[in-house]
Amino acid sequence: MREALWAELLKVRRSRLLWLTALAFTVAAAMCGLFMFILQDPQRARTLGLLGDKAQLSGAVADWPGHLGLLAQAVGVSGVMIYGITVIWLFGREFSDHTAKDLLALPTSRMAIVAAKFTVAAVWSVLLAIQAALLGLLIGTALGLPGWSAQVITAGMIRILVTGALTFVLTTPFGLAACLGRGYLAAVGAMFAALFSAQVLAALGFGAYFPWSVPGLYAGLAGPDQDPPGLVGYLLVAAVGITGVAATVIWWHRADHTR
Repeated sequence: MREALWAELLKVRRSRLLWLTALAFTVAAAMCGLFMFILQDPQRARTLGLLGDKAQLSGAVADWPGHLGLLAQAVGVSGVMIYGITVIWLFGREFSDHTAKDLLALPTSRMAIVAAKFTVAAVWSVLLAIQAALLGLLIGTALGLPGWSAQVITAGMIRILVTGALTFVLTTPFGLAACLGRGYLAAVGAMFAALFSAQVLAALGFGAYFPWSVPGLYAGLAGPDQDPPGLVGYLLVAAVGITGVAATVIWWHRADHTR
């Protein structure tokens, strides 16, 4: 396991994807800060035209709870794509680069290889969520947002990190899709299908029973008047994550790796 983990970390360190995902979360945090900047002054929102209208339609309030809540929503929505891409890349690149058979020739168990990939993806996702949270603190401080308190900041940080964790758990099936499709294409298609379905079902009021809608609902995407997902929704998220990991391990043990 240690050797497999070291190999995966080495691949990540040499990849541009690490910096691209960090840039994506930086842009997300900056956009949330821009919305707060606009909402601080309604006149400024009107002078900025369409962008100001979009900021107002977000339903956020220019204070610390609103800022951190908006950032959590950004992590929940964009995280499905960004975290999904990292998982797809970790598994799909072995087939696109034709290195899958080379991995199997090493004196390392297949379970260790899969575990190392998911471990790296999990740590990667947590670090991105922490990055977003820290940037949110810096931006909120720079804007001088009102409503600061230790309780508000703690609750906001927890919401961002839990949203990121829920979102990552839901990306494990994309690793399986990358293995089944022996590359990126099928997994990317599955990711967009899940993302699209999450938006539609949440809009129809069934998001609490569709796992990929749960992180956004937990983050408050449906608005403060809507109840967060219940126990069923969280159990479905856990079931998807566990099933994705288990099915991927089983596939690596039983699938035909002739190419």
